[in-house]
Amino acid sequence: MLNIILCGAPGSGKGTQSGYIAEKYGLKHLSTGDVLRAEIAKGSELGKKIDALISEGNLVPDDMMYGVIENYIASLPQDCKGTIFDGYPRTVSQAESLTELLKKYGMEAIMIDLLVDEQLLIQRLIERGKMSGRADDNLNTIRHRIAVYHNQTEPIAHYYLHHGNYCPVNGNHAVEDVFLQIKRIIENYGR
Repeated sequence: MLNIILCGAPGSGKGTQSGYIAEKYGLKHLSTGDVLRAEIAKGSELGKKIDALISEGNLVPDDMMYGVIENYIASLPQDCKGTIFDGYPRTVSQAESLTELLKKYGMEAIMIDLLVDEQLLIQRLIERGKMSGRADDNLNTIRHRIAVYHNQTEPIAHYYLHHGNYCPVNGNHAVEDVFLQIKRIIENYGR
């Protein structure tokens, strides 16, 4: 089973590349936002707790996220080819938990890190904001989101590098060229 943790700063192209990867390799795309909403919709005890936290504007704690991710992994069909983790893990402690959880199910994951120059990230996000009208794609918010990424999420790259399953990708290129780099990584994985 092929499990990919797709990482990168806001504007690095994670959503676009996730779509290409899922289509080409038949992988499930796990968006943590979608999974949290599904857990809430189930009306489970966990879902009720998550709903209460989110409705108050709070983040879901690591232990609850672990429960949600474990429920997702446990429910994968036998013929599942793998998962693209999008939006999880976001911290080193979440990366450690995910590694242990995957081991529990006899799985592992590679991290594909989309590396993009900061000026290009800003340019992409401003352009996206003009096209989509997203309120969070303004210069001040963009700079804050990139800073949060550098402080909280970027350190997971070192975690996966240390564990030998870190794969950097130059995301400064056209979408198709970035996908070619990702395809090479996936097709050489496990050889």
